[in-house]
Amino acid sequence: MRALFLLSMACASLWLAGCASVPNDPTLTLQTSKTPAEYAECVVPKLQGSALNPTVSQNQRSYRIVVPSKVSADNVLEAYKAGSGGKVFIYERHLLASNLLPSSFERAAQDCI
Repeated sequence: MRALFLLSMACASLWLAGCASVPNDPTLTLQTSKTPAEYAECVVPKLQGSALNPTVSQNQRSYRIVVPSKVSADNVLEAYKAGSGGKVFIYERHLLASNLLPSSFERAAQDCI
């Protein structure tokens, strides 16, 4: 009985360690000819027009736009300087039923490319 308990604890520890080490991959990656500032100036009004309340933060190389969600983790859009434009990473949490069509968050991000 004790061996079974130890084996199950070892398996549970490995399982949890695997979950903790998995990176949070973007759901979508886009390339744009716009700078991160130009891209943010385009996408923020579109998000506000969709009744989303984005919060914008910036540093020298990037913009981070966070849209809070009542149901799941916040949706995040990050725009970085890259070559002659920018690279956009979208981290969006979909509800299972809403995976069929692009969300207003994703549409706004793609419209500004």
